[in-house]
Amino acid sequence: MGLIQAVKGAVGGVLADQWKDFYTVPAGLPSTAALFAAVPQGTNAGRGSNTSGSSNIITNGSKIVVPEGYGLLLFQDGAITSFVAEPGGYEWRSDDLNSQSIFAGDGIVTPLIKQSWERFKFGGQPGGQQAAFFVSLKELPDNRFGTQSEIYWDDGFLNTQVGAITRGSYTLKIVDPILFVKNFVPAAYLQPGKVFDFTDMDNAAASQLFNEVVGSLAPAFSLYTNDPGKGNRITKLQQDSLGFAQSLSAAVEQGYQWKSDRGLAIVKTAIVSIEYDANTRELLKTVQRADALSGGRGNSNLQASVAQGIQSAGENGGAAGLVGVGMASGMFGAGNLQQPVAPAAPAADDTVAKLTKAKEMLDLGLITQDDYNALKAKALGL
Repeated sequence: MGLIQAVKGAVGGVLADQWKDFYTVPAGLPSTAALFAAVPQGTNAGRGSNTSGSSNIITNGSKIVVPEGYGLLLFQDGAITSFVAEPGGYEWRSDDLNSQSIFAGDGIVTPLIKQSWERFKFGGQPGGQQAAFFVSLKELPDNRFGTQSEIYWDDGFLNTQVGAITRGSYTLKIVDPILFVKNFVPAAYLQPGKVFDFTDMDNAAASQLFNEVVGSLAPAFSLYTNDPGKGNRITKLQQDSLGFAQSLSAAVEQGYQWKSDRGLAIVKTAIVSIEYDANTRELLKTVQRADALSGGRGNSNLQASVAQGIQSAGENGGAAGLVGVGMASGMFGAGNLQQPVAPAAPAADDTVAKLTKAKEMLDLGLITQDDYNALKAKALGL
């Protein structure tokens, strides 16, 4: 019975695998799907009869349509034999005995008799394996990262160590599909019906990437804030998603060689939140005050503060208070404040002012009549 079943299965399988097929993208794929098998469309709208072909054999003459944004990887007995990056329709041709078909012009003897004999030796199954897989060449979104406790890095602008809890997301791109499949994708995902998705936390390979990104955050923050080209400002992080993505990608590559070993790269980031630790928050407040008191605006603010202090000292402490304000002004550099420079007055106005001042001093009894006359003569050039 076993022999009869093997022969029956061998012949039936050969006949079923003679049909050409049409391979497409599976229905209902998530936007984050990275790698998945092309599926044969055995029936369509009630038409078509290819429902019994082998799942691991692609018949010569079958058509595979590659959509925009995807590449096509072809496998023969577990090895990658070809890669297509351009969209369009392609016809499958293989020298493998199991792919030959009377409908593809491969004759009658080889497709039927030889295939039956070969499959008989394998219990009715084809003695080969062929597969076609689509790989996404798009940016793959919604890859999230986050820290449960503070991470710390040296900040070049603040000139000290700072810490924060942060979370966000990034887009990922497969830049070398062959390297990606050979070095990173587990064999369990190179089967029909399986979908490799970076956002699937049940995917151990995807979880490993998450852990590596979290481990690269501190070096990425350090690279960003110590780059003179970015102004060394941590406050720019949330407004510069592309710049931080470059720093994060560089940190990941340096630590884990994503691009060179796995064919992966981080393209963009979106930082949802950064919660600085208490010391960093206080330090940032100090820097903000310093920024507000720098330049012309700071000079004006300091002048107003000194004037207010002089007024308060005059009201409360008299001369002693004024002396205290003078000392404080010297400590804070108020003596070097840039006072507004009045335009030079005409000579006639200056003479009148001098005589007016001398008359006031005479009326107050601060100078004598002779002193006034002398000042008057000097002012008038007599």
